[in-house]
Amino acid sequence: MNIKTFEELLSTVKTRGLDIPSFVQKVEAEFLEIPVSVFRQRILKIYNIMKAAVNSGLSSNELSKSGLSGENTAILKACAEGAGEKHFSLFSPFQKKVMLYSLSVIEENARMGKIAACPTAGSSGIVPGVLIALEEELKLDEDTMINALIVAGIVGEIVSEKMALAGAVAGCQAECGVASAMAASSAAYILGGSGEQILNAAALVLKNILGLTCDPVAGLVEVPCVKRNVFLSIHALTAAELSLSGIESKIPVDEIVDAMKETGDLMSTRLKESSEAGLAKTGTGVMIENVLRQKFCE
Repeated sequence: MNIKTFEELLSTVKTRGLDIPSFVQKVEAEFLEIPVSVFRQRILKIYNIMKAAVNSGLSSNELSKSGLSGENTAILKACAEGAGEKHFSLFSPFQKKVMLYSLSVIEENARMGKIAACPTAGSSGIVPGVLIALEEELKLDEDTMINALIVAGIVGEIVSEKMALAGAVAGCQAECGVASAMAASSAAYILGGSGEQILNAAALVLKNILGLTCDPVAGLVEVPCVKRNVFLSIHALTAAELSLSGIESKIPVDEIVDAMKETGDLMSTRLKESSEAGLAKTGTGVMIENVLRQKFCE
């Protein structure tokens, strides 16, 4: 797509009298030289992979190869269903469903199950956690979900025009942070937000995750990645809620992306997926790394 900035996207859809998904699907279908209907079927296929990953994750408590994750979905599911220890819940049933679905996908990823990288494998739980929970809660139709995923996709695509969506390049702000922005924008779309509110939701997410490092223990996409997906799915809901309420980011989203790229460039390589600092080099992190090295390498 020739659209390189969010400002250009918003201006173009206004000029053409289209909403964001209608414009994006038209341009993408033309670029791929396929009918819009075929393009939408491709998006639906991706969405169905996300739903299958949720279901697989919910039905398994198998540990990952490392043993660092895999059991948390069952724990959270039992609590959500009232089977765990009784306690006052800070979140609504919908919010807990978002958390549960996000966790189920990212733990399925840790087991090497089939997921849709969105935008990366290490951030694959955030968008499906938000979208599938919304679909169920609001009884949304297939077309709405395809449109929502198109919105999420264009947000990720435009960010990627300025920076690589990889923890090794810019830290986790470029992975889970961008995934959260994608989820927030798609949620704002589903709830009837204007084009400005949809993109403002992304702005609110991104400016509040600037500097998020990528420091996985033992170099695995599990600690802190698994639980981070859950946190940032709720972060996405917060941004969408604020945007739909009329609260605006003082800094435009394109400028925030510029700041995120600059932050990534300034970030030490030791904190960009190298596992040379941060959580990876805490006492416990080093102990885990040594145990796994002995288990798999010696």
